[in-house]
Amino acid sequence: MTAPHPEPAAPGERFNFAAHLLDANASRPDKTAFVDDHGALSYRELASQTRSLAAGLRALGLRREERVLLLMHDCTDWPVCFLGAIYAGLVPVAVNTLLTADDYAYMLEHSRAQLVMVSGALLPTLNAALTRADHEVSRVLVSHPAAPLHPSEVDLAAFVKSHQPAVRAAATHADDPAFWLYSSGSTGRPKGTVHSHANPYWTTELYGKRVLDIQESDVCFSAAKLFFAYGLGNALSFPMSVGATTLLMADRATPEAVFRRWLGEVGGVRPTVFFGAPTGFAGMLAHSSLPARESVSLRLVSSAGEALPAELGERFRRHFGVDIVDGIGSTEMLHIFLSNRPDRVRYGTTGWPVPGYQVELRGDDGGAVADGETGDLYIQGPSAALMYWANRSKSRETFQGGWTRSGDKYVRNDDGSYTYAGRSDDMLKVSGIYVSPFEVEATLIQHAAVLEAAVIGVQDAEGLIKTKAFVVLKPGAKADEADLKAFVKDRLAPYKYPRFIEFVSDLPKTATGKIQRFRLREAESARR
Repeated sequence: MTAPHPEPAAPGERFNFAAHLLDANASRPDKTAFVDDHGALSYRELASQTRSLAAGLRALGLRREERVLLLMHDCTDWPVCFLGAIYAGLVPVAVNTLLTADDYAYMLEHSRAQLVMVSGALLPTLNAALTRADHEVSRVLVSHPAAPLHPSEVDLAAFVKSHQPAVRAAATHADDPAFWLYSSGSTGRPKGTVHSHANPYWTTELYGKRVLDIQESDVCFSAAKLFFAYGLGNALSFPMSVGATTLLMADRATPEAVFRRWLGEVGGVRPTVFFGAPTGFAGMLAHSSLPARESVSLRLVSSAGEALPAELGERFRRHFGVDIVDGIGSTEMLHIFLSNRPDRVRYGTTGWPVPGYQVELRGDDGGAVADGETGDLYIQGPSAALMYWANRSKSRETFQGGWTRSGDKYVRNDDGSYTYAGRSDDMLKVSGIYVSPFEVEATLIQHAAVLEAAVIGVQDAEGLIKTKAFVVLKPGAKADEADLKAFVKDRLAPYKYPRFIEFVSDLPKTATGKIQRFRLREAESARR
């Protein structure tokens, strides 16, 4: 059973999240906080470097609430930069490391960042963005430079060493802006989602502690990177809140890279807690070098990003003897608000509301829907973002009074759990009846030959919407269209089977591993 945790007290009016985390670990200075491919960082070293960076940023003349862009691969410098900026009262804007120079040029202009902290390997892309952006920055701090630096570029490690640690954190308010995360929206420009100092405190207290029960003895490892809301909680807020150790990986989370770390081959530590996503779990379970149960130290496994098919969770449990705890969160709510529990897993559902959060399912008329009916998911909780920066219309559309509109459709079950029914813009109405793409996809991947599947709506000859499945087969496996259609018909209502099936080598995905169905819709539309 998960250990009980007391009701968390609200943070005081004067509250700095970086100082809160550093103070929480003052009693364990020699404990390892972070491990990466280059080495380890103790909690003492983390505190010293964070405060020194804060002092250096202030010495550059940066002022309270000014933004600084954080474009950096996961490494021990990442938490130093993120926390150092917050400690100084600045607002770090953590951005995806897989984007283009044009994307970064937009983010520089949109955030009006005054300084950039960047990985050496990403410096050429940043420089290309700086030449395109109608915005200038005062300085660029470079982590692990890969080439000689220009006069406006400064080695981050040397910069930190050149400043004495700041004595105290900025006197920020719990509701002051603390950091931004850009949404990984499927269309249009990403939205700058503004979070307060109190928001990560609440996700830590309500989910990291009360649901997952992260312990000081844990070693946490997240496939989702730190610049994502999911990864930020997994690999920084949650472990630091209890004094655990985090294993960071700059590389892409391929099965081989994940397995090496599970086996303790990098950094000399074996994770006890792993945070992944369904697409990653599918690839790992299908991989030829899947480790044996006795060779790993996993006690807790979490999944988010997209709904976890029951078959994947059950296969993982059979192999490793550990359940996957599936949940749903969002950039707007910062982390997970609806989740299974380590001691209460119902595969095929996303579980129950996290303590401290309320959820409602609403119909097209805005009224509540009955159990068993599909409705739009709304959330109320203390970690909701303040707004989308400079986007009033989208802010009003998403943040409605005390409620946040998620854009997801769900069904509430008799036991109070919730079953995912797809994104609001992915739901299909076939013959006047809603069809969940996820339900069809989850059924298709139960077929022994199927690795992944994505379902969209396409128009037939009469202009009516029908379902089409894009299917990736497992290496060496064979299946045909008739076989897969019959397989789905045997398991779902007849109207739900995919009318069309196309076999593909891979599916378009976001950097978090979410399937981008809109890309498939765009490609399909271009063909017609």
